[in-house]
Amino acid sequence: MRYKAIIFDLDGVICSTDEYHYQAWKKMADKIGVYFDREINNRLRGVSRMESLEIILENGEKTYSEEEKEQLAEQKNEYYKELLQNMTSEDLSSEVKDTLDALRAKGLKLAIGSSSKNTKFILKQIGLEGYFDKISDGTNIVNSKPDPEVFLKAAQFLGLSPRECMVVEDAEAGIKAADRGGFESAGLGEAAKCSQVTFPMDKFSDLLSVV
Repeated sequence: MRYKAIIFDLDGVICSTDEYHYQAWKKMADKIGVYFDREINNRLRGVSRMESLEIILENGEKTYSEEEKEQLAEQKNEYYKELLQNMTSEDLSSEVKDTLDALRAKGLKLAIGSSSKNTKFILKQIGLEGYFDKISDGTNIVNSKPDPEVFLKAAQFLGLSPRECMVVEDAEAGIKAADRGGFESAGLGEAAKCSQVTFPMDKFSDLLSVV
C-alpha cells in the first residue's frame, strides 16, 4: 500500500465548525467596535487564533498590547466553546464516518493534524472521542499552518515518515504546510484548487479511490 497513515485537518474536513468560528469572532469584533464580515472571515481559514486576531484588528483604529490581544483571543475562544456545546453526533456526516471506517479496514492509521486547541472537545461532541490513533493539535505546536509542524508532529506520534502519510485538507494554508513538510496531500474545497495539492477531490469519500 502506498500510504501507512492519513492525517486529517479537523475543521472543514472531518466536520464543519466554520459557522461557530465566524459567530464567535463576530461577537468579539462587535464588542470592540471593529468591522468584521464573512469575506474577512475567509482569510482566517487554517491560521492560528492569534494570527486570526491580527487580521481582524487590521480594520480597527486602536492599538492593543500583547496582553490585551491575549485577552481578546481568550474572549473569542470562550464564545466559541459556548457555541461548540451545540455540536452533536449529527454534525458528523455518514459519508465521513463510513469513509473513515473503510480506510481503517484497509489497515491505515488515522490521525488528526489541526491547529485548533479545542480538537479533543470537538471530537468528543461529534462522537469520535478516542477514534483516531494519534492527535496533533494546537496544544502541542508552536507554529501554525502553513508551517508543517502540526503534520510533522502527527507523523512523529505515529512513528512514520512524511512520505508514509497523506494529509487531507480544505485550506490552502494546510496544503502548503503539507508540501513544506514533505507530505503528499488530498484537497477539498479551496484546497483542491491549490497548485501544490497532490490529489484534488470533489468529496470526502473520494479518498477511497486515492489510497
